[in-house]
Amino acid sequence: MEIGNLNSRRNRRRFACLFVLLGLSTRVFPATLEELTGDERAQALIAGETLTEVQTKNPQARLLPQHAGLRQLVEESMLKLVPNILAESLVLYKKAPNARRAIWNEDERRALYNNSVAISSLAGIEYYSASRKQMRTFYEYSRVIDSPESKKVLDDPFFDEPPASLCIYARQRDLSFGDNIYRYDFFTDLDYLIFTQENLTSMRYGIIPALGKNKLRSVAAVIDTGDALLVYAASMADAPSIPGFTGRISNSFTNRAAAVLKWFSGQADKVFGG
Repeated sequence: MEIGNLNSRRNRRRFACLFVLLGLSTRVFPATLEELTGDERAQALIAGETLTEVQTKNPQARLLPQHAGLRQLVEESMLKLVPNILAESLVLYKKAPNARRAIWNEDERRALYNNSVAISSLAGIEYYSASRKQMRTFYEYSRVIDSPESKKVLDDPFFDEPPASLCIYARQRDLSFGDNIYRYDFFTDLDYLIFTQENLTSMRYGIIPALGKNKLRSVAAVIDTGDALLVYAASMADAPSIPGFTGRISNSFTNRAAAVLKWFSGQADKVFGG
């Protein structure tokens, strides 16, 4: 009986060590682009294409990479929100040759994380306005605040060691949707960075009530594939059913996502020397 128990304990320890090693191997050797997106999409991304999908009726996430944590986050957000608009984008950021390796190092991950939580750097970025057929400022004002109630302005956070999860609040003045308060949540591990945005105030599109409180969610994910970063962005909303309005909002989401992807590319250039 004692020998059987001893063998059983040894087997459990062996399996535990195996699981630890498997867990470490998935982090040291990140998923390939093909594993995350499929061969056809991978080839398009490598060729420099930006993939987009816009849906306005019973939307389903079609460009979502095969990443368990990201998929769970997006699927739970859609289940809770039940959106009638979903705009997705998928693009590949290629690292400079001297930065290509099995995975980013901790200095690079830390720098990219701190650049990404620098909410103030979003002020002044531009997007293409389809209705005006010209470039337009996206966020005129963008600052971290201490809470939705007091709205005291804070400096952008900075971390010597990126936390696994982080919640911050921001006040952002958007020339299309006005002055609003948002909640941002950041999640990171050794080979990915994910952040979400949710509106905590009702948003207007000019004089039109556009999106109620908690009716907009955006998700952005950066997944290290070794010599490149796979970047996924999705905006989803439960918007009022006004003729012509849904299409205008979905076009706006797509163009504004392109602006955020361009902003991220600039932040990544600071880290990877693009």
